[in-house]
Amino acid sequence: MGIKEAVIYLDNQWNTYYAGQTVNGRIEYVFDSPKKVRGIHVKIKGEAHTEWSESKEEQDAEGKTQSTDTLHTGNEEYFQISYYLLGSNTGNEIEIPAGKQVYNFTCTLPPVLPSSFEGQHGFVRYTIKVTLDRPWKFDQETKMAFTVINALDLNLNPSYREPIHFQMEKTFCCFCCASPPLCVDVRAPVSGYCPGQVIPLTIDIENKSNVQLHLVKIFLRKVVNYRATSPSTSTRKTKDVILTVQEGPAPAGTTKNWNLTMEIPPIPPSNLVNCNIIDLDYDLKVECVVSGMHFNMKDRKYVTIGTVPLVNAGQPVPSPSAPMQPSNDSSQPAVLPVGPGEPAVPSNVPSGDVAPGGWVVPGEPAQPPYQSLYPSLSQPVYKESQYAARTIQDRGESKNMAITGAANFAPYYPTYAWQPPPLPQ
Repeated sequence: MGIKEAVIYLDNQWNTYYAGQTVNGRIEYVFDSPKKVRGIHVKIKGEAHTEWSESKEEQDAEGKTQSTDTLHTGNEEYFQISYYLLGSNTGNEIEIPAGKQVYNFTCTLPPVLPSSFEGQHGFVRYTIKVTLDRPWKFDQETKMAFTVINALDLNLNPSYREPIHFQMEKTFCCFCCASPPLCVDVRAPVSGYCPGQVIPLTIDIENKSNVQLHLVKIFLRKVVNYRATSPSTSTRKTKDVILTVQEGPAPAGTTKNWNLTMEIPPIPPSNLVNCNIIDLDYDLKVECVVSGMHFNMKDRKYVTIGTVPLVNAGQPVPSPSAPMQPSNDSSQPAVLPVGPGEPAVPSNVPSGDVAPGGWVVPGEPAQPPYQSLYPSLSQPVYKESQYAARTIQDRGESKNMAITGAANFAPYYPTYAWQPPPLPQ
């Protein structure tokens, strides 16, 4: 084989970047003997893909039932940067000496990209593939995935401050006379949250009816619409329950008041900006389970998951129509769009730890855009999502391709769990 090791490293420990930031990386090879190559090539790309199969049963001419499977797919590419780190595809052969060899690469991400997303029937994924281009032999490929986050600042849209309010009322008919109503009132203070924050729920029940309310169940759900374009336009919708809380009962003739909470795990922000084949929303669904033959009461309302939490109304709200000028001063993170610049050196890294060529000892992702405008806001930490890829190996890629990190890659998302900011009053 000749290669003892081939590993890709990026300049931040979570491999997580915001749209518009610069990704700096390197590939480290260890060769057990000198190697003749045409060159070393890197390809960095961002794409979305949807895929599912549907089976259809039809009767053939002889009356036998035949099952046919149709694969539905959709594809979208956001950017692709590819170049040679060494050599070229037309130049002469180059001999790489034995031992450890390191090659650097860099790429500035476009300012608007959909956040990384891994779902049941599709993904938004960002990958780096480095290829050792060897004449007359199989190319040696190394691949990794990394996370990209499109900032969603909840302060930029006043509707995210609106409370969520469910009002449900039901009267039960019993031998042709209607009972007084069962009233259920569920409230949450705002409709925009970030991972790590807690949704406080208040439930008020006035049960004047003669029917017991067994349970009030509240679900936080991830609602995804996938679109395919081949062989024809087709859609597929999934609803996944992320969290459930419940309380009960409220017997006939009683009044109850309950307080429940839901802590939001690391999940991708709502609205995959710029992605036309996957729509991502979240909702709160309330279901009231009643006794007997009566139908349950149900209702749902949208909730928005962001990356910069709501701050109290006294704080300045940036004007998205007039972004600040991109700045290369790492102490003052730029507001979107972010200009290309050297990797920001985290304040906790001594200057002696910066390697040559602007290299930073792996550290935190640069500060989220807009975050600097809210002095009271704590810094997020980055946590791995529970939603992972089946594999980052695409159809047609070599089974011998080396993958840096987990093949079933899971994105990292910003979370405020360790120091959640107070919700606006």
